Amino acid sequence: MRNVVETTPRHGGLRGKAMKTFAILLLLAGAAGVAEITLPDETAAYKPTLCQSHQLVLNNCLLCHLAQYAQVQPRSSPRSYWEATVKKMKKPFGAQFADEDIPAMVAYLAKVYGAEKPKP
Repeated sequence: MRNVVETTPRHGGLRGKAMKTFAILLLLAGAAGVAEITLPDETAAYKPTLCQSHQLVLNNCLLCHLAQYAQVQPRSSPRSYWEATVKKMKKPFGAQFADEDIPAMVAYLAKVYGAEKPKP
């Protein structure tokens, strides 16, 4: 029987190599006595409003990503874009918020970051 050489990476190609490199760097840092990493404070925040929608976005969106995610979306994004995005976060990505919270979160995002934002 002859040996078969696997030609495809087993752990995600470049991503797998990056993860291995990161793991090695962590081990080396630990061996060198480096035990603490200090990251800069977060400066981005969801724009506050007086409505409950703002709190829903804070409670649900910040669990997985920074406020900058909403801030860098196209300002011309219609409500349908925000609705699709919020629903995508729930399924397939698995965000844990109630279906009944989706309309309020979408309204906040469309009005504060999207096409429904008031003109100055």
